[in-house]
Amino acid sequence: MKEQILKKIESYRDYAVELQRGLTAIPAIAPSSGGEGEHDKAVWLDQELRKLQFDDIQWYNAPHQQAKNGIRPNIVARWRGQSSKKTLWIMSHLDIVPPGERKLWKTDPYTLHVENGKLYGRGVEDNQQAVVASMLAARAMMECGYRPPVDLALMFVADEETGSDYGAIYLAEKHPELFGKADMFLVPDGGEADGSMVEIAEKSLWWLKITTRGKQCHASMPDQGRNAFKAASDLVTRLQGLYKKFPKKDKLYFPPMSTFEPTKKEANVPNINTIPGEDVFCFDSRVLPQYKLKAVEAEIRKLAKAVEKRYGVKIAFETAQRSEAAPPTPLDAEIVRLISEAIKEIHGVKAKPMGIGGGTVAAVFRRLGLPAVVSARLEETAHQPNESCILDNLIGDAKVCALTAMKTSGGKD
Repeated sequence: MKEQILKKIESYRDYAVELQRGLTAIPAIAPSSGGEGEHDKAVWLDQELRKLQFDDIQWYNAPHQQAKNGIRPNIVARWRGQSSKKTLWIMSHLDIVPPGERKLWKTDPYTLHVENGKLYGRGVEDNQQAVVASMLAARAMMECGYRPPVDLALMFVADEETGSDYGAIYLAEKHPELFGKADMFLVPDGGEADGSMVEIAEKSLWWLKITTRGKQCHASMPDQGRNAFKAASDLVTRLQGLYKKFPKKDKLYFPPMSTFEPTKKEANVPNINTIPGEDVFCFDSRVLPQYKLKAVEAEIRKLAKAVEKRYGVKIAFETAQRSEAAPPTPLDAEIVRLISEAIKEIHGVKAKPMGIGGGTVAAVFRRLGLPAVVSARLEETAHQPNESCILDNLIGDAKVCALTAMKTSGGKD
């Protein structure tokens, strides 16, 4: 049966391209990023799911007034197994990020372009590769008349790109009845070019918006003002000292240390000859679990107070996102073993369980005490202009998904 299912998946290449074409044509951008949310893409996907033989398809709508029709939809499609006492969840997300500067795109980001085995368009890798791969795995089982040892549930969530409050977090908090104590999760939303990465742990994450307020004045008379930009620049420099303050390393993670980086910079005054009275920048911290975020916060506030005193400014902090590291998925968890065996069989490489700095929705379910891994074969073009997906990678991911489902405890192949 295993070879029959893998052969079926291999035959779905044209089907995979058409699914990608349809998904790419429907932007699903969060309202906070200038979009309407995932509603239209969810409607289209629901129609495609209902063409297959799923036993059950349900919507779980998170209320969000700013989104189209006031909802952020999450879809669960279930193919029942020989036993329903346990579920293997394959989770992907419907939302995408905006295309960014259009001039950097060689093709229309919302029109799928296929060339030399690659698919180009916004969202094709992040996370439509996973959306489509999971559907291919399920369809192959259905058409081969195969029921896996346990339930296979495909979860398509909203809001992954902007915090998951309306997606995975909403489901975990408002619909905990969906998840059994023996369930496990595969999240194809991160990986390496050879497919070897199996992410089992994440760092703590803290995104800060830092506003420095001084006094605006003419640039030729700086003593009459308090330069918010100068003070903020000093704080940026001092914040690099966090690397020395929190120096521990852990080889499980890549990179192996905590990271503290200034990122987004907002515009202040529009002209050159005015000293700005307000300046805003953002700061991204990814902190090893050996440290608590409250310790990092205390040090940042200490540095800010020193800057306030030196320049006579006030510094305010606004948290955009903050989460302590979830408990890692144990190395000996069944899902780690299963995905590692599937990677070896399909990609011919040894799996590398590891921790990462980037946050994923897997952490939501780790906090429920459920084992979750993140793994896919990716080019890592997510969020870039000319985002692309290698069709061979998508087909390979689908095969890994199928093998993982087939080899769950009590499974037969």
